[in-house]
Amino acid sequence: MDRDPTATNPEFYHVVFENDRVRVLEYRDAPGDRTDPHHHPDSVLCALSDFTRRISVDGHAVELGLSAGEVRWLPAQVHTGENIGETPTYVLLVELKEPAGALTGALGPERQR
Repeated sequence: MDRDPTATNPEFYHVVFENDRVRVLEYRDAPGDRTDPHHHPDSVLCALSDFTRRISVDGHAVELGLSAGEVRWLPAQVHTGENIGETPTYVLLVELKEPAGALTGALGPERQR
């Protein structure tokens, strides 16, 4: 089964940029919308709107609220999501194509701000 989010839920996920190192997905939904199980590699999530969601991973559910402008690291995972808030969800996901630890360069180890 293809667990790519653009295949499991093409009504929510759209590729806005892709090259050999990253893929950038735009995600939009409305209150009450749910996703089917899908996979993301290691990713960076950029919230473009305020939203509240329930994310389920391996049978464990968590409720998550983010504000526009917040940025989060997401380790590789298979999950489902549900918009449990009163506002639409609008995010960009930057999916990394390289395995963890593969990036090296002049800046040294991973740095976070």
